Amino acid sequence: MRRFFLPVPPDLPTCEPALGEGGLASFSVANRAFREHQLAALMAAGLKEGASDSSLRVEACAWLDGKDVQDFIAGGFSELKDGEGRPLMARADGRGAVVAERSFLVRHPWDLLRANEAAVSSRHDFVRLSDVHPSTHVDGRLSIGSGTKILPGVVIEGDVLIGAGCKVGPNCYIRGATAIGDRCHIGQAVEIKNSVILSGTNVGHLSYVGDSILCEGVNFGAGTIVSNLRHDGRAHRSMVTGVLVDTGRRKFGTVVGAGVHTGINTSVYPGRKLWPGTSTRPGEIVERDLHR
Repeated sequence: MRRFFLPVPPDLPTCEPALGEGGLASFSVANRAFREHQLAALMAAGLKEGASDSSLRVEACAWLDGKDVQDFIAGGFSELKDGEGRPLMARADGRGAVVAERSFLVRHPWDLLRANEAAVSSRHDFVRLSDVHPSTHVDGRLSIGSGTKILPGVVIEGDVLIGAGCKVGPNCYIRGATAIGDRCHIGQAVEIKNSVILSGTNVGHLSYVGDSILCEGVNFGAGTIVSNLRHDGRAHRSMVTGVLVDTGRRKFGTVVGAGVHTGINTSVYPGRKLWPGTSTRPGEIVERDLHR
């Protein structure tokens, strides 16, 4: 059996403030650690972990689609690259390179949104371990962890994952592809769209979160609104290590680090990021990245 070597991802300052102490390897994509997704894609192709003379080397920050990996192995190629020509996997005994259709290298927070979209849409085990209120309307696939309460008036559209011990509703609108972690509260008249909400986060009432990442322990004050669309319809840009980078995304909201609290009626411009432990005052407008 062919083996692969998958190193631990390095620190990714270009991905801040999305990553916590565990870094990229432990970041939750579709409510599973990033590294678990990598291993699943590799093992589905019949590979076994462990270095050897003929091992395949996998880039630590590669988001891997199982079909891409299988085609790479079956085709006997020496290198698998993403759409921008960056290496994802390599081996010494192959010939030629192939471009992946769905795999890519994670370098920025919006790449994690792309990974979540792919993981949620390709997931098959949508299991409901908790009951939902009879008034709940589901137009798509819904997975619910144990001990989660879905209150009256909740509307689910698309593919949505909700972890264990959560409280959702009343009167929420949640759209896919959205992954909500454990012990989260999504409250009255809140809309969540195409976002990653990590464990222990509260979006209590009257808020909108679209195309965004909220890390662990975030608390949004009532009426906190995230903007995710430019008036001119062009792709968003976001500041990364002092450089304004084109995200390539027409819709992109915010990246909020762990433990951030917003005051009531906070408004966040598209593509802005809030670093862990920061906060806003009531009515504040976040026009620039908010650093500690």
